[in-house]
Amino acid sequence: MEMGSELSKTVATFIVQKILLDDVGLNYICATAERFFAVGAVLGNMVVMLAEQPSPRLLKHIIRCYLRLSDNPRAREALRQCLPDLLRNPQFTSCLKSDDTTRRWLAQLLVNVGFTDSAAQLSQEVLTPTPLQGQ
Repeated sequence: MEMGSELSKTVATFIVQKILLDDVGLNYICATAERFFAVGAVLGNMVVMLAEQPSPRLLKHIIRCYLRLSDNPRAREALRQCLPDLLRNPQFTSCLKSDDTTRRWLAQLLVNVGFTDSAAQLSQEVLTPTPLQGQ
């Protein structure tokens, strides 16, 4: 996911997104810390790369992956520590200004992991944490 053209990165991230959107896939990735942190590290590295070469389309899929990970209780707790700071930086996320859906996803992610002040800058809606998976 970290190598190749923007298109190949986007396709690879989309595949991971589809795996995560399935409950079995989310549970598999979150079953061990090693799997979670492997996925988290790659997503984090991709966010850092986007600071140099912005791609709203790729960022959209990365945010959706993080949002889905935040549905798992253990992953949500871990994301409080390892979510890239860039996702809370309004200058970095300004490329999403015309994408209401992705801005809402990012705001929901930030609320889920406890960054409500950063979320408030993205969305006028009052957001509450999404229920954890299995509850």
